[in-house]
Amino acid sequence: MSTWQTVALGAVAGFTIFLGLPLGRLRGGSLGLKTFLSGLSAGILVFLLFDVLAHATEPVEEAVVDGAWGELVAVGLVYVAGLGVGLLSLPYFFRFTLHRARGASLGPGAMAVAEIGLTPDREALRLGMTIAVGIGLHNFSEGLAIGQAANADEISLAVLLVVGFALHNATEGFGIVGPLAGAGVQATWRWLLLAGLVAGGPTFLGTIVGTAFSSEYVFVGFLALAAGAILYVIGELFASGRRLSWILTLWGVLGGFLLGLATDLVIEAAGG
Repeated sequence: MSTWQTVALGAVAGFTIFLGLPLGRLRGGSLGLKTFLSGLSAGILVFLLFDVLAHATEPVEEAVVDGAWGELVAVGLVYVAGLGVGLLSLPYFFRFTLHRARGASLGPGAMAVAEIGLTPDREALRLGMTIAVGIGLHNFSEGLAIGQAANADEISLAVLLVVGFALHNATEGFGIVGPLAGAGVQATWRWLLLAGLVAGGPTFLGTIVGTAFSSEYVFVGFLALAAGAILYVIGELFASGRRLSWILTLWGVLGGFLLGLATDLVIEAAGG
């Protein structure tokens, strides 16, 4: 398989995330349905968090078993730094931007930019794009796996990984627009296109990198970043679910987790 054929397969695996995004155009619907969809998004991310952490922790555990203490320190630092940046950079970024927005108030009696930015519609769009960023970091590591399999002449494995990741990414599209459906926000096609590129594009980029070289540190770093970002988003979704209906949210979480598990089993069947 040529490099360009491999890259094309990586693009296909990333493109399927667009299949679930049109749900972001959903308008109306009952409050119960919106709450369930928000919980479904959280459930997909909960499963993804377990999956990401399991793969990111493997090199750390192997270093302990092998007694490679220098390797343990190096990969452990990458792991901790990635997790910390992924989890803490988002809230600090939002605090910084809101602080600057408050300073841009036009004066007494005028609505501050921060108040405009905290409307429910914008909050839902912000959360959805944050989910896309977290999924994009994870999908970069999936692209690395595809590229590295092809680089090692494991052609059948690379193709099967593409199939499995394509199915998995299709469900992740629902995860991105879940908060929008829960808040009754109708995203524009432009927003959905951007979210799809942010979340699915890294699969394509990761495939390119994976065909060129293999780096355990890059793999662990991006997985840890993704885990931190996903953990932050799950907390946001759970907080929203408690305000709506905790029972319906938990039913959605269960459904999303099982949906993520089903698609992951396809990847396992592919030997991934």
